[in-house]
Amino acid sequence: MTSGPATIAARLERLRARLETLGVDALLVTTPSNRRWISGFTGSAGMALVSRDEARFATDSRYWEQVGQQCHGYTLVQVSGANTGVAPQVLEGMGGLKVGFEPADLSYAGYEAWTGALAEMPAHSRPAFVPAPRAIEDLRMVKDAEEIDAITRAVLLGDDAFRHAASRLEPGMTEKQVAWIIQEYAHQRGAEGLSFASIVAGGAHGSLPHWRASDTPLQVETGVVIDMGVVVDGYCSDLTRTVWLGERPSAEFTRIYDIVLTAQETAEQRIEAGMLGKVGHEIAHEVIRQAGHGEHFGHGLGHGVGLDIHEDPRLAPSGEIPLADGHVVTVEPGIYIPGWGGIRIEDQCVMEDGRLRVISTAPKIDL
Repeated sequence: MTSGPATIAARLERLRARLETLGVDALLVTTPSNRRWISGFTGSAGMALVSRDEARFATDSRYWEQVGQQCHGYTLVQVSGANTGVAPQVLEGMGGLKVGFEPADLSYAGYEAWTGALAEMPAHSRPAFVPAPRAIEDLRMVKDAEEIDAITRAVLLGDDAFRHAASRLEPGMTEKQVAWIIQEYAHQRGAEGLSFASIVAGGAHGSLPHWRASDTPLQVETGVVIDMGVVVDGYCSDLTRTVWLGERPSAEFTRIYDIVLTAQETAEQRIEAGMLGKVGHEIAHEVIRQAGHGEHFGHGLGHGVGLDIHEDPRLAPSGEIPLADGHVVTVEPGIYIPGWGGIRIEDQCVMEDGRLRVISTAPKIDL
């Protein structure tokens, strides 16, 4: 999906309204997801420069036709050379002004290359090059209607891929085979790719939150954690379900699953706009702590999702950002017991009218 002219124009105005707060006259945008959000460009090389009265986009010949089709409202600057990541010509006419750069994206080597190139410019045409942290990230947290539509389509496709894979699970199938079933299904039905390499963790592997699918066969009468996501029109989904491979879940599996599900449902019901992310995390963590498993839940409750699989705001002990309408977050409590396995249940939600609305539709175990 390429954002339309009206969407890009609205985003440019939102960014321009922040320039004074950021203490800059213009912003150089190089982070791929930020660049796509502010310009509509879906290629892999280029940079946007946004000032109070102009927007420029610089890229090389490989993307020249594409940028003309996608970057509505931008003045285009064609660059060439071995390192098109440094293009001082995009700063023409910025002499004496402050141009912000994205410190989270620019490496030390990149910074040296830029400042070296600027030093070669005549003094009167040389801008100041200053950091402007979180210039676009803070704007991207609140998703517009176009973004929520794309995210919803990604979530629903991911849900369908999970249902398909879960229906085919059987003892002896390897974790990698399950991951391939998910990937094949998603690609055949329009996904651009996966949000991340699928986690398929059978039995004791479930105690490792970021286990990657291996050649290990799935065993009967064990749990299987499946954490997966797909990309649709640039936007990501993120889903975790834990299933039981066998006739009837064991008493211990049922007990742990009920704790995790209760923690998730409690958080989804109680989290509200204005609440700090760390408070939302604590709602779920307290349920798990009271059940005697506080030490077995070591990660944050959730994170923002959009063009990137992990964005702000964070539902975590470090989450200092107040939640607001338009935020899209995961709610994914888990319990991980070494040597036994783990259970994680994850929904993707959007904050609307001050409350979380669950987008995910994939089934959970009915205890």
